[in-house]
Order: sequence, then C-alpha cells, then structure tokens
Amino acid sequence: MNIAIVDDEQHCIDALLELLNHYSEHIASIKTYGNVEAAVKGINSFKPDILFLDIQLQDQTGFDVLKQLRFKDFNLVFCTAFEQYAITAFKFSAMDYLLKPIAGEEFNETMEKLLAKSEKDALNGKMQVLMSHLESSGQQHKKICIPTIDGYVFLKMQEIIRCQADVNYTYIFTADQQKFVVSKTLKHFEDLLKPPHFFRVHNSHLVNMDYIQKYTKGKGGFVTLSDQTVLEVSTRRKDEFLRLCKLLEK
Repeated sequence: MNIAIVDDEQHCIDALLELLNHYSEHIASIKTYGNVEAAVKGINSFKPDILFLDIQLQDQTGFDVLKQLRFKDFNLVFCTAFEQYAITAFKFSAMDYLLKPIAGEEFNETMEKLLAKSEKDALNGKMQVLMSHLESSGQQHKKICIPTIDGYVFLKMQEIIRCQADVNYTYIFTADQQKFVVSKTLKHFEDLLKPPHFFRVHNSHLVNMDYIQKYTKGKGGFVTLSDQTVLEVSTRRKDEFLRLCKLLEK
C-alpha cells in the first residue's frame, strides 16, 4: 500500500509514522504533507491507498484538501484533536476517524479494518453524508450511511419510517417501501437517531415520530404508522413517549 499523511504538526506526523512501523510489511511507500497546497498536489500525483487527514490545517481544513482533489480512490481516515468536533457526523457517515493523541489500540483496530477491505469505500457518498451533518441543522437535509451486504446505502433521515431489531441485525424500513438489512444492533441506530424525531417505543422498535398516525391506549399502548404497521409501546417507555408526543404538538 501507498500511504499519505496530511498534518501541519510534525510531532503528529512522527507519531503516525511510528505506529505505521508495525505494518511495514504491508506498506510500499509513505508521503507526508504539511499544508493544503502541498497535499493536493502530492496526493493527485502519489495516488495513495490510505490517506490520514488532519482536520485543522493552520487557517484551513482537511475538507479544503478533499474539495480540490482530482484523485479520490483511497480509504480516508480523519485525525482530530477535538473529541466533540464532528464525531457524531463521522458516525452518521461511517467514516473512519482517530482522536489525537492517537492510541495504539485504536490505531491498530483501524488498520486491521483497512487491511481487511477488498476495495475502496464509497468516499463521495460518505462525504455527502458527512457534510450534510456539518453544514445543516435541519433533519430534512441530513443523511445516514447504511452499510449493507452489497456495499453502502445513503438515506435521508426523514425517509426512515422505523428500525426493527433482530438480535445483532437491524431491519430499516423506508417511506418508499424499501427494507434494508444491516449488521448492526438497534442500539447503534438509537444512539444516532435520537428524540425528538426518533424514539425507541419498544426493545425491538425505533420509530420516526413524523410517521406516527395514531396512538391507541392500553397497558403500554400501540402506535399505528403511516404504512399501517402497528407496534406495541412498552409499559416502561409509555410515559416518556407521551411526553415527547406533547412536546411535538407545541
């Protein structure tokens, strides 16, 4: 593999180089760049298989690098010193990232995952999802990257009607009557798709509140969605669900 590192701090580059020493048998060449201009010129020529990209580059960003690149056929790993900066957006886009100072264990997990990939990920689609979260505050413009058996599906959050648990898998149902099977738990999506737009009404069901047509009273009660699916509301989640309903009415 050819690897490129873009960072404006030499000690950060040195730290990555030291970590990469353990993977020397897999690496043909490594190039490093300290600013946007050098990175754009170098990456277009070098054509790396993996790019480690710092987010903050003096008065510019790693996104300025990506916007100017002609060559984008690589696996991308963002590096950031700011734990809160864009972390949620990275998770929505299924983009790889490392927090500075980079821990050896986390770096090794990332490298093992990259080495196991047989082909480059859908970078352009992931970047669109990432930017939809960084640039927009409204749910209608935000997307989520769904890893499937065949690759990746990029969905607008507002198109998701519900998510249903099946042990370590999740079924995702959309407004256009599509169904996707994802090898992630429902808890993964609950952490991303949060109230007030989404709510986990039951251990097995996470629903988009915008698609609820009716609530029927009962011990926990039931919700009827726009696709006529009827789901039970668990007793212990009932009060929180009804509070959220009243909040959305305001």
